[in-house]
Amino acid sequence: MKVKENIFGYPDNPYKSDYKIIAGDTLTTLQDIETGKFDLIITSPPYNVGKEYETRKSIEKYLAEQEIVIKELIRVTSSKGNICWQVGNYVNKGEIFPLDIYYYQIFKRYGLKLRNRIIWHFGHGLHASNRFSGRYETILWFTKGNDYIFNLDDVRVPAKYPGKRHFKGPKKGELSGNPRGKNPSDVWEILIRDWEKELWDIPNVKANHPEKTDHPCQYPIELVERCILALTNEGSWVLDPYAGVGSSMIAAIKNNRNAFGIEKEKKYVDITNQRINKLIKGKLNIRPMTQPIHKPSPNDKVAMLPQEWLTLNFNGNNK
Repeated sequence: MKVKENIFGYPDNPYKSDYKIIAGDTLTTLQDIETGKFDLIITSPPYNVGKEYETRKSIEKYLAEQEIVIKELIRVTSSKGNICWQVGNYVNKGEIFPLDIYYYQIFKRYGLKLRNRIIWHFGHGLHASNRFSGRYETILWFTKGNDYIFNLDDVRVPAKYPGKRHFKGPKKGELSGNPRGKNPSDVWEILIRDWEKELWDIPNVKANHPEKTDHPCQYPIELVERCILALTNEGSWVLDPYAGVGSSMIAAIKNNRNAFGIEKEKKYVDITNQRINKLIKGKLNIRPMTQPIHKPSPNDKVAMLPQEWLTLNFNGNNK
């Protein structure tokens, strides 16, 4: 196993964080990590869809291998820690296998408690022809117990009616809300930082995304930041056991958490190091958490119906 460690050494480093990135096998690396080190494990595991970094296998074998890793991940999670498991669907011969349903059963076998099932919606992706095109993935948020890190005040949102008062009972006439804002509930709408819907409408990382690298399944930094703000404290250690190009690590460092990543592909480890170095120097392109998704102007050519379609009837014959 090749080990590559980097600790911040820049004299003008603006972040209060350390990080470690290990190039090697996830399970082997986990077995050398002390019990209870991490307050948050957040990752997007391989989906078994035949990407360059994975070998496609039966879903039964895939899940059995993942369960062995999950058992180790639970061991290295602190007693107050959280696990966020972000997955999509496994597709075989046009049939959908929703991975979150399969993974839920594995985590429950080890006593974890599901706190939320969050939907991540994105507007672009591969187009299907024999079913509706997939435009969402899910994040399963588990805790090890009932006493877990959850910083509600860090994710409160402005109240819709801050002047609302109790209209009856012993508190009649008193303000009913919290001066820091309201509990965002379990339904989040990220873009306006109004976490009011369980539908997270965050663009996935495609060609025009400012964070795009060579990784084929890179997820956006802002997707991770929401979990880190709520589910860790400053100084917590955050682990991504399938680190890819380091989006989780960057989100952790950016918010003064310590980051630990494991990635078997050396080229992605190199990209992670490059991105973190750019972050430290203030040169990394990151999509702001509150930036709205781009909507084309009605006058943009790409938003207009092309002339060819205007003269085509729905039987496929030109008028």
